[in-house]
This record gives sequence, C-alpha cells and structure tokens, in this order.
Amino acid sequence: MNKKKLLYLLAVILLVALTFTFAGCEIFESILNDLDFEGILDGDGEGNTPPEGPTYYPVITEDALSIHFLELGNKYTGDCTLIKIGDVEVLIDAGSRKNSAGTIVPYVENYCTDGKLDYVIATHAHQDHIAGFVGTKDAPGVLESFQIGTIIEFARTDATSSIYNEYVTERDAAVSRGAVCYTALECYNNTGNARRSYQLAEGVTMSVLYNYYYEHDASNENDYSVCVLISQGTNHYLFTGDLEHDGEEKLIENNPLPKVKLFKGGHHGSYTANTAALMAVIQPEIVCVCCCCGSPEYTADPANMFPSQEFVNNVMPYTRQIYVTTLGIIDPDDPESWSYQSMNGNILVQSHGAEVTVTCSNNDTPLPDTAWFKANRIEPANAKPKS
Repeated sequence: MNKKKLLYLLAVILLVALTFTFAGCEIFESILNDLDFEGILDGDGEGNTPPEGPTYYPVITEDALSIHFLELGNKYTGDCTLIKIGDVEVLIDAGSRKNSAGTIVPYVENYCTDGKLDYVIATHAHQDHIAGFVGTKDAPGVLESFQIGTIIEFARTDATSSIYNEYVTERDAAVSRGAVCYTALECYNNTGNARRSYQLAEGVTMSVLYNYYYEHDASNENDYSVCVLISQGTNHYLFTGDLEHDGEEKLIENNPLPKVKLFKGGHHGSYTANTAALMAVIQPEIVCVCCCCGSPEYTADPANMFPSQEFVNNVMPYTRQIYVTTLGIIDPDDPESWSYQSMNGNILVQSHGAEVTVTCSNNDTPLPDTAWFKANRIEPANAKPKS
C-alpha cells in the first residue's frame, strides 16, 4: 500500500472514531456518508486512475449528423452522449462519477469549438447520469465549463442524494448565467417557450417523446427518464435513458415509435430494460451500449452483468451491430475487484441522411464477435445471421 492510500485509511479510521465519540453529530455522519471508500482505495477518489495518454477523437465528416458515445475515464458504468450537426451540439447525460468531467469536458471541447452547448439533457437523477454535470474542484463540471443554451430535464424525481442536490445547484447557476431550463413534460406540452420538437439543422429534428411517468409516480427512479427521438429523413435515433420494463411498455402505448437506425441500449444493457416488446417495434439496426462490460458493480450474477444475457436475447434477432464503450477487467483472485480498459472505446455514429457509419476509437468489432461475448454470453437461436 502506498503512502497516499495509508494516509486516506488513517483519515477514515479517525473519522469513524470521531463519529462514535460524537454520536448523533450530523457533521461527522455527513462526512462518512459522502466518502467513496472503494474510490479512495482505488487511488483517485472515484474509481481507477484514468490511463495516461492522449484522448482519441474520432474524425467527423463536415455537416454530418454525428453521435458520440463517450468513455468516462473510470471503471464505473454511466451515460454520456454528444450529438453534433453543423454548429449545434446536444449533450445527453454526463456520468458516471464527478471526476468523469475531466474526460468529458476535453472531449466535448474538441467538437464544441464555440464553447456553447445548445442543448443539455439530464435524463434522470442518478449519479451515473448527472455527476459529470457537477464535476470536482480539479475537473469542473459540464454546466460550469460551457455556455448552456437550453436544459431539458426529468419532470419528476424521488432523489434526495447529495449528488442530486449538487446538480440542482449547478443547474441553477447555469440558469443564472443565461441558460433556460424546461422539464420534459413542459417540452412535450409545448408549455411557454418549451418545445416538443426542436430543429437542430435543416431536415434534422429532436423530439421529446411522451413518458407516462413524466406525470405519474414510478416505483423506480429510472422510469422518470427523459426520452428523445432524433430524426433525419427516414433515419431515426432513439434515446430512452434508463427506462425500465414499465416505462418501455408505456412508451410503446403512448408514442408512434418508428423503426430506428440507432438505439442507445436502455439502462446500459440491463435485463430490466430492452424488452422484447420494444425491440419488436423499433427493430434497431445499430445498438450502442454505455457500460463497463462484465463488471460486478451492480450484481454478482454473470448473466445480469451489463450487457445482460436478456439484452442479448432481445436485441440480436434484429441486429449484430452492437457496440460497447468499456470492458471490465476482473481480478480472478478477487472477483469483486475490477479495473477497466476500452472495449470499442468512444463510439462514433455518423450520417448525412443515407448511409450510416460506425467508427470506434479502440476497435470496430461488434459485441457478438468479441472474446468476452464468446466466453460469457450465449447467442440466441433466432439471432440475426452474419451478413
């Protein structure tokens, strides 16, 4: 153990002792609740230290619609998607931890050269979707680092976490600097200056879909997710945040969903999302999953680790073009410990409205052709055959 880790552990021990000494003292309880013990032991406060070396920026074609699924600089699963067409940029979510801002902001700056994000969408109030909006002292968050035009956020939440409260503070600060903020329900209802559909460029629109849980209580925070459809001619691109089974069912009931060129894998490829019913309606051609593939972050059940076997069963009848940002590297001597490396890496999908291409920073190998898939997943009998 290095000196830095030893000092952190001594500090934690001291805080624990003080907490017991001053039982009921809120300040010490608050400090302990906010500590990321696993992150401290990993060495950077919020996950593994990001690998050294320059960030790889895939080249985009001028005036193409480009959709970037970002790696997040640590071993934790989270979402961050940059959409760019001409001089207009949209950022959907900014996970997975606060220090992800140190990866997200430089990446976005490479494409958002005027320093303004025209639209920022916060799908729901979970850490792995909003922490990078907040950032850290050493890595200022997205909302502080850019001029923000319009913020579209979840209409409801049950969140009481510190990261949610910090997000609200940063959001309000952005509004005080000139941003406007609407809920997804206000957008869907065309309330005031909010709009159900925004024109990003000639022939390219971003539409806020109706989610039943914009107006009703959900049993799971994920079902409050903002859902967005981007359309470019006959090509459609669907983003559903972490919508779960119930939310997907309501999405189908309340929206005339088209077949889609691209689907951002729901809830990081969880077995609780990406239902057979939704896949039958949208029949995706390309699916991009933002997760740390095969990590034990949320479950010890290998079949349910992102992207899950259920995800594979439901998606592969329609496409083999499945791409995943990051790969978890499990320590065989300590299965609960893991590090990470790029799987496909930063995934770039781009189109002029006809042909759609996929370019990845690490490799362009679809999930079904990877060694991880062959060792950990079973190809369903009705999988789409290789072309």
